[in-house]
Formats: sequence, structure tokens, C-alpha cells
Amino acid sequence: MPTSRRQLLKTSAAAAAALSLDWTRAQAQAETIRIGLIYDLTGPFAAGGSVASSIGAQIAIDLVNEKGGVGGKYKIAPVAADSQSKPDVAINEAERLISQEKIDILNGVYASSHAVPLAAKVEQQKKILWITTAVSTAVFKDKNLQYVFRAQIHSDQYGQAFASFLTEHAKAKLGIDPKEVKVALIHEDGPYGVGVASADETYAKEAGIQVVLREGYSASAPDLSVLVTKIKRAKADVISHAGYNPDITLFLRQARESGLRFKMLFGAGAGYSQLDKLRATFGADIDHFCNIDPVPAQLLDPAKLAPGMGDLINAMVTRYKAKTGATDVPPHCSMGFNQTWVLLNNVLPIAKEKYGSFEPEAIRKAALDVDIPAGGTIQGYGVKFFPPGTPLSGQNERSTPVVMQNAGEHISVVWPTNIRTQDPVFPLPKGSTYGA
Repeated sequence: MPTSRRQLLKTSAAAAAALSLDWTRAQAQAETIRIGLIYDLTGPFAAGGSVASSIGAQIAIDLVNEKGGVGGKYKIAPVAADSQSKPDVAINEAERLISQEKIDILNGVYASSHAVPLAAKVEQQKKILWITTAVSTAVFKDKNLQYVFRAQIHSDQYGQAFASFLTEHAKAKLGIDPKEVKVALIHEDGPYGVGVASADETYAKEAGIQVVLREGYSASAPDLSVLVTKIKRAKADVISHAGYNPDITLFLRQARESGLRFKMLFGAGAGYSQLDKLRATFGADIDHFCNIDPVPAQLLDPAKLAPGMGDLINAMVTRYKAKTGATDVPPHCSMGFNQTWVLLNNVLPIAKEKYGSFEPEAIRKAALDVDIPAGGTIQGYGVKFFPPGTPLSGQNERSTPVVMQNAGEHISVVWPTNIRTQDPVFPLPKGSTYGA
């Protein structure tokens, strides 16, 4: 009988310990917020800016976790997924994160060709998709999305910046009226390229600028020589190019070989924001090219931003360089960092404190409460999401791009004029490989 009692006590103690362990595990899980990070870590988009965005997002997570987590209490546990530069893989990975990993928040998405179907899928399941990088206006336009948010700029804004820059500088810099400027719009044929080119065309025509060519191509095209020939025949003064990475390299190489000349080339982010990779291939040939994109935070004057933003930018830049060994910190790092930082610091704490949980519905409500004024983020713009029932529901209404110009290892902001750091060089100087 005593033996039996001892056995019973041991069994009870073991059961109590197991119960305690289960409770401890449950508490630990309750203190952790799992977020899926979905980026292209391999394939052509990886070098086009996706890896840089993913690093920026991870740096934001690291900084928050080092201060105790969201609200100082809840650690972030990222679960990485590689969409491999393929839309079908992106969809499958999102489904895995939601269904198998039981994750309610997906953060990332580099390519607009992934963002369009992912937004529809995640919205249908009433989970949160927090887009850091993809820019196509088509992701949001007239979709009335409730659970998908983007603090990033959208592709219509590239067209606005492109036309505004030309309108402002054509007379003074080129000596001709804006209506005499001839532009060629070339683009990869996915949602990103089509969105940028459509916006370029719309705003250029509104300004009276002549669109002499608009031509799309596959980002995986093995030959773009016919496109180069069409641009030469159109006698374009200015080229706007929305491309990724291998396709930009192919175009510039074939343009150089065929002797294509122009007064200026405007990139639209993506591959044109990966300046170190372009410079490794083309050297000084790409000096003075312009690029429209959200600004790399380190180019801004911290004194014009909210208190603490300068320190945040320094931390991001230092860590990015340490992680990659790079000397240039591309805009995509700022995109991944900035958007993730807003989610972790301006949305999730409110979801918990005001709406009681980190469930998608609480996060959705908290996101709609965000009201960050201009200068309140590391990229200079504010954040306020268009509400449900509006044409761009879920898109940040305060996002803004800039026009940048590169010369050597130095990048300057040349538009908008009120925040520029140097006067633009326009047209390309004599002696430039591509200069007309």
C-alpha cells in the first residue's frame, strides 16, 4: 500500500510538472508574435532589391526585439519564406505560412506580379498582408481591400514625378519647351512595369510631353536589340525604364553596343536602385542617370525629420553594411526597414492596447488609426491609410517618391526641389557614353 501511494504521488507530480511545462510553453508562445517574411531570396528578383528589403525588415525586427519586443513585452519571431522570383511559389509559400505555420501576418513582397495575386488570397482568408516593397497601383485600385496595407509608394506616383521633373527643367536645362521633349517609355511587362509606364504616359500627356514610343518586354527576354532599334528610330530625347536586374543589364549593354544616345535615362526603382550591381558592370557609363523611387533614408537631412529618426537611420545603415559588406545602402533596405518599423511600432502596440489582441481584425483596426505626419518616418513621408470604400483602400495616402541622380559613389536627391541636395545635371554631359 505505501508503495502504491508513493507511485501515485510520483505520477501526480509528473502530471503536475507536465501541466506546468505546457502552461509555460503556452505563456511563451503568447508572449511571441510570429510574422511571416516573404521575399525573393533567390532568382532574378533577389539581386533586384528583394534581398536588400528582407535585410531591412530583419534589422527592424532585431532592433525591436533588443528593446524587449513590441511594446517592450512581445518578441517577434520571424518565419522566412523564399518566393524564388516566381508568382506560383509566392502563392504556395503564403499558403504554407497561413495554413501550416498558422501565421496571421505576412510581411514583405518585392514583386508586383506576386503582390496582386497574394493580396487577393490573403484578403480572402482575412489575414494581414503588410506590403513593404511592391509598388503597382493595381494591387489596391478599386479592390476595396480590408486586410492588405502598404505604406510604400505606388506606381502612379512614378509618373507624377517623371512628368513633373521634365516640366520643371526642360526649358532651363534643355533650352526647349516641355511640349518639345520626346520620351520613350520601356518596361518589363508585369504589373510593376505596366503600372509605371501607364502612369508615365498619363502624366506626360497631361503635361503635353510627346510620348514617341511605349514598349513592353518580358523580364526574362534573351535579346532586346529590336527594342533598342525602335528607340533609335523614335529619336527619343528621354527614356523612362521600369526594369528589374538582368533585363536592365541586357538593355544597357545592347544600347551601348548599338550606339544609342539620349539626353537622360530615368529608372523606376527596382534594378536601377541596385546601384552597386549596375556600377560593377557599367562603371562610369551610368553616371548621371536618374532614378525615381522612395528615398534611401541616409540621403535625407535628419534635422528635417522627427526626433530620433536620425539615430534610427544610422542604426539601419551600420547594420546593413555589417551584414552585407556593401558600401552602398540601396533604397530597398529603407523600404523593408521603414514599412516593417511602422508595423511593429505604430500598429501592433495599438492592436494590443486598444483592440485587445494581435488578431487580424485588431491589427486591421489599428492600421486604420495610424496618423504619422510628414517627416515622421525614416523616408521622410508620413503614413495614413486610405479607408475602406475608397479607390485605394489600404494604400498610404502620404507616401512620396524622389528623383535621385548618381555620380560615382555619390547619390543626390534632385527633385522635389524643396528637399533636393544638388541641382540636377541635365542633359547627360558631353563625353558620356550614352549622351546625345
